[in-house]
Order: sequence, then structure tokens, then C-alpha cells
Amino acid sequence: MSGGARRFVGVYPGTFDPITNGHLDIVARAARLVHRLVIGVAINVGKEPLFSLDERVELVAAETARIAQETGTEIEALPFEALLVDFARKVGAQVIIRGLRAVADFDYEFQMAGMNARLAPDIETVFLMASERHQFISSRLVKEVARLGGDITPFVPPVTLARTQARLRGAPSR
Repeated sequence: MSGGARRFVGVYPGTFDPITNGHLDIVARAARLVHRLVIGVAINVGKEPLFSLDERVELVAAETARIAQETGTEIEALPFEALLVDFARKVGAQVIIRGLRAVADFDYEFQMAGMNARLAPDIETVFLMASERHQFISSRLVKEVARLGGDITPFVPPVTLARTQARLRGAPSR
């Protein structure tokens, strides 16, 4: 980004279990808007993750490295278990990036954006619509297809594909 000395920092939160091509689409587009993008990997044990928190942080970092290199944007994956706005403040973010796939996402995200605005009026929420080819992809559906033996190759990046297949076969995923 060009301009003055002010650096814009964004936070893109999620569980990323696993990270999908839809997530990477949002990361690539968000990287054009900020100087530094912190991908906040949420603990969220209620979703029964396929991968541990450390594994998800590692996968996100590995899969976003190319985007950082191509865009010149600093991209970092960090775990968090706090309120999102507190995490955003901790990393110096001015914006929270949220991806939207469908109208159903908007309802929930609109409520969250309103709550976050009340808790932290100094932090904006920016919504990015998923690209048409990624609108139907969700981590939950990817895991379901993979568990039932379906081909998830079109939905996840290569490192994540190999690790997901290994995990579901019961092999160590490293």
C-alpha cells in the first residue's frame, strides 16, 4: 500500500479447521487492503476440531506464505482465546476482516459486527464476499466430504489436503 507512515493492520479470525481455498481467497483479497494481516486462529473447542490449535496455526502459516510473498503484505498466524476485539487491540489492528459466503452468514456476522462495534468503536469490521467459485466451501463441509471418502482436492490447498487425508486415515499428519 502506498501513502503515509501509518500502517494498517487487519485481523482475519476463524477456526480454520481446515483452512480452505475460500479462506485463502479472503486472505489474498484482504492482503491488498492492509500492510499487515494477522490471521487469528480461534481455539473454539465446541466445534470439535480435526486439527489441534498448534496444527491449525502451522497450516495457516504454511498455506498463506505464498500470498505474503506475492503481495508484500506481512501475514502472521496467531492463536487466540480472548474476545476478538481484545485480540485485535493486542495486535494493533484497526480492522476486522470477515468473509461472507451467503445471506445466512450475513445474519450472524451482522450481529457480531454490531457487538464488536459496541465493545470497540475504534475497530471497523470489513466484510469481503467470497468469490463465486468459493461461496459454497466451508471447513465443516470439507471435513464431512473427506470423512465420507470424497475428493476434497478442489476445496483445500495442497499441504492441507495431505495433512487432512493423513489425519483421516489415522496416520500422523506431519
